[in-house]
Amino acid sequence: MILRPDIDALLAGPLGQWLGEQATVRAEARELAKARWWKAVMIGAPLVLFLWVLVPQWVQLNMFATFAVAGLGFAWGNAPRARAIKTVKGGINEAISRALGLEYAIDVEPGRAFDLGCTYRLLPSHDRSRFEDCWSGEIGKRHFQLHEAWLQERRNSGKNTRYVTVFRGSIITIDFTRDFHGTTLVERASRHRSLFGGRKDSVKLDGKQLDYVDMVHPGFGDQFCIYSNDQVEARYLVHPEYVERLMAVQKAFAGKDIRAIFDRGELVIVVETENLFESGSIVAREDRSRIERTVEQFASLADLAQTLNERER
Repeated sequence: MILRPDIDALLAGPLGQWLGEQATVRAEARELAKARWWKAVMIGAPLVLFLWVLVPQWVQLNMFATFAVAGLGFAWGNAPRARAIKTVKGGINEAISRALGLEYAIDVEPGRAFDLGCTYRLLPSHDRSRFEDCWSGEIGKRHFQLHEAWLQERRNSGKNTRYVTVFRGSIITIDFTRDFHGTTLVERASRHRSLFGGRKDSVKLDGKQLDYVDMVHPGFGDQFCIYSNDQVEARYLVHPEYVERLMAVQKAFAGKDIRAIFDRGELVIVVETENLFESGSIVAREDRSRIERTVEQFASLADLAQTLNERER
């Protein structure tokens, strides 16, 4: 298991010294943000007021202009704070990852795990995406990677367009010590339903027909459905203990609707969560509590990642 780093030791070492050096940076970012917000108000408010007085009958246009000016002004003013927070977050998480013997990157490009999630509909269709907070390394001699994803779908209503969040959570990959011959999908029991309300006997994804696997275990089918193109292998991989283990991952992240796929020697887990690993703050006195929360969020899952792999047979 991964040992949780000592927070006092982290803050007494190079991390604490580096955070002390960021005090001036954070203070300057706060002051610059306030100055920008005042400028935005002084410039934007008269423009918006002029529109409402000049063409009061253009209600929709004026409302759009008001929200647009307010949004742009806030974003411009908040930019220095956002940069400072991102810098602090990166420094803290890199220190935590080193203490855990892992690697961390604040920015990440999606890889095969994300592609699998999209192909097998573990992830919803979307129009734009953002990825961050990639943790990776070896756990129990097996490679492990986790990153966060934020997916949004464009919704149109008349002339108005808005983006709605359809997924926010973590995508986790754990290598197995053996390859798989088939593809096995672990879904929540309500995911694949027939026209008459019952579960489907098979689903076709990525050109493969995956058939329902009867696990013959009390309570298993109440929570999950298993689909695979290799029944024997599916029963080997997804033994009944996985119900408790998958639910433990979900609980560790305070998440929901966990699902997974076994494919080509990898287990990919998708779980919907809040925004995690936000260890950075514009206020220095929040550093310790945020570091403690980040350590618990990641180390708890890392422990579970090791037990989620194959049991000895």
